[in-house]
Amino acid sequence: MIISIASGKGGTGKTTVATNLAVSLGSGVQLLDCDVEEPNAHLFIHPDFEKTLTISTAVPEIDERKCTLCGKCAEICQYKAIVVIGETVLPFQELCHSCGGCMEVCPERAIREGARVLGEIEVGHRNGLEFIHGRLRVGEAMAPPLIRRVRSFAHPDKITIIDAPPGTSCPVIASMKGAEFVLLVTEPTPFGLHDLKLAVGAVRILGIPCGLLINRSDMGDDRLPEYAKAEEIPILMEIPFDRRIAEAYSKGELLVEIMPQWKEKFLQLYDRIKELIEIKKQQQSVYSRREAAGS
Repeated sequence: MIISIASGKGGTGKTTVATNLAVSLGSGVQLLDCDVEEPNAHLFIHPDFEKTLTISTAVPEIDERKCTLCGKCAEICQYKAIVVIGETVLPFQELCHSCGGCMEVCPERAIREGARVLGEIEVGHRNGLEFIHGRLRVGEAMAPPLIRRVRSFAHPDKITIIDAPPGTSCPVIASMKGAEFVLLVTEPTPFGLHDLKLAVGAVRILGIPCGLLINRSDMGDDRLPEYAKAEEIPILMEIPFDRRIAEAYSKGELLVEIMPQWKEKFLQLYDRIKELIEIKKQQQSVYSRREAAGS
């Protein structure tokens, strides 16, 4: 089971939810911090890291002795990562998406595969909890390839919790795609509601069931619950504004360890997510049978 913890905006409490949910479930769980541009789940988990991997991606390198300046590499590249200017071929490695198309179409085999370092992946454990996160290289703009490498560590026999980046851009899609459930963490503010609507739109395009967790739920107004009701999105849990919770967060402490009564609430949250996943599977099964009967 893969559960992605996401939101439309930053600062809503995704990491708080992801870390406390993972620790509440105990051993046999993986926590993947896919916010590779600014990973911070480790500040709460305090894992013992066992290995560090340097992650690279393929980029084109030009052999100018073989190149005839035919321009076919530039024609196929949809990202303008390689261009022919005068008598020179210029690869822009920062724009390259590593599709390999330029190498395939080059009639002179003048393009070879090079490598550009994306960042690092660190793997560790904490009391039976497996923890993996990525760190994007400073100055690197291509987060999705590193996120996919972090996600490649997901084990099919374990519960996998993904702490996704904020927003609705490519890194978020890379963190949500293929998940069985997306838990959207939001807050009852105008900004929170605005960005939540964008996140809900992205999740629905991907066809993934979702639910809401409202952080600082006793602040703001009623527009957020009204939106959830209108869109038929279940509110699975609420966390009130509490100074003790804020203090624990500021110290890098886990809510379920400082206030043990919250552990049961996070376990109930997980049970509710399991129920919604099962309902979605049953609905898909019924739809598939009807489609088969209709054909």
